[in-house]
Amino acid sequence: MRSIALDIETTGLDFLNGHKVVEIGCVELLNNFPSGTKWQRYVNPERNMPEEAFKVHGLSDDFLSDKPKFLDIVEDFLNFIKDSDLIIHNSKFDLPFINYEIESINNKLFSSLKNKIVDTLSLAKRIHPGQSVSLDALSKRYKINIERKNHGALLDAEILAEVFLEMN
Repeated sequence: MRSIALDIETTGLDFLNGHKVVEIGCVELLNNFPSGTKWQRYVNPERNMPEEAFKVHGLSDDFLSDKPKFLDIVEDFLNFIKDSDLIIHNSKFDLPFINYEIESINNKLFSSLKNKIVDTLSLAKRIHPGQSVSLDALSKRYKINIERKNHGALLDAEILAEVFLEMN
């Protein structure tokens, strides 16, 4: 069984207000073991980076200016995740962003994601009712030692993969 721990970084909290994906990070798990295969891309959002978002992930307009647009990476991304279960912490945030980006391309070759989704936020709320279930809190609870200064999609996907395996 192949599954993918997936995380994104964005320019803000609401795709309907023009916020965009700026990074996608994926970690492959085969039969619930990390395979060592990872997929990560930075994305030029074709808009300015709000200061609040920059403080979260540290991705600047200058850094992202020469990165590919979502259209340029979507086929590679969809090929990487094809037919895999997606493990996402708070899929109610990540999936609408990804689907909106895919749908905005308006190309019949690409459709919204239809993969099976495992939402670790919902799972953690059931396992640890009434406790903090942020990715940081879960990594501390499960003694996962990955230090980070800023959020990064690939680093967060690596943490998420470890958290998911500990929860299972």
